[in-house]
Amino acid sequence: MPKTIAVLRGSPRADSLTQKLARGIELAVGDRLTFNDIAIHDLPLYNPDLEKHAAHPDWDAFRAAVKACDGLLFVSPEWNRSVPGGLKSAIDIGSRPYGKGVFQKKATAVVTQSTGGTGGFGCNHHLRQSLVHLDAIVLGQPEMYVGNLSADKFGEDGRVSDKGLAKLIDGFADTFVAWVDKQS
Repeated sequence: MPKTIAVLRGSPRADSLTQKLARGIELAVGDRLTFNDIAIHDLPLYNPDLEKHAAHPDWDAFRAAVKACDGLLFVSPEWNRSVPGGLKSAIDIGSRPYGKGVFQKKATAVVTQSTGGTGGFGCNHHLRQSLVHLDAIVLGQPEMYVGNLSADKFGEDGRVSDKGLAKLIDGFADTFVAWVDKQS
């Protein structure tokens, strides 16, 4: 039975490049893993006061969905050299209650993208910093920065059509599957 991966996407946009990239990775992995795209962009911003006296049902549902998965795949654009706010808030929600966060000991990979040449370098490292602190087991190599990303690099079926990008994604997919298997 394939392991289940929670996919957390940093872009709230419909039909975003981030969504296309996440789907391209999923197709490259094939049936070796099962992907569960977990919605984060309708979650209220993290504020500890919101669950001071009672549980927060939206946050509890998010935490339960992530906890039920064997591993994590973060796919995000870079916004202002960092992590989009909705994704950072989801990480904060998942990190609580203190010491019982849902990211602990999960095989994790970070993939960032930009339409420019840096491929989301700043976002990638900010995500890694938070996730390592939260005791996720973050894949060190390859560091996945996908630069110069555009919609024309994907076919209508969602598969990566650009040969260079396909080679990068295929290599990453193989490494990620092995990483999840090793950590689980």
